[in-house]
Amino acid sequence: MEIPSELIPKCPDDGSDMTMNLRADDSFVEDEGWHRASAAYSDFIRRHENLHVFYLELGVGANTPVIIKYPFWQMTLANEKAVYACLNYGESYCPEEIADRSICIDGDIGEVFETQSGMR
Repeated sequence: MEIPSELIPKCPDDGSDMTMNLRADDSFVEDEGWHRASAAYSDFIRRHENLHVFYLELGVGANTPVIIKYPFWQMTLANEKAVYACLNYGESYCPEEIADRSICIDGDIGEVFETQSGMR
């Protein structure tokens, strides 16, 4: 599982290795498009906070749980009409407080979807 150095994209300005846009340091890009998407998501969440909501988490690990996993848990706990579902290989779990309204599937997403769609 190694990538040859020559395949790592380079910055056109200074030739440094390119990295993913992750909130790991002060280089995370929050441009106009990001702010529009964030506002639209916040509006969607606000408009649906007390409705029947199915929070589907696909492949979210423990690297950045504060972005998806923890908010989904909190919103499920706050809304008794909500259901939380998690599909993740080795990291499919939920807090006990929402276990009765949760579906946790420990498995490879590709394999689960392939099995469920009958496309074997």
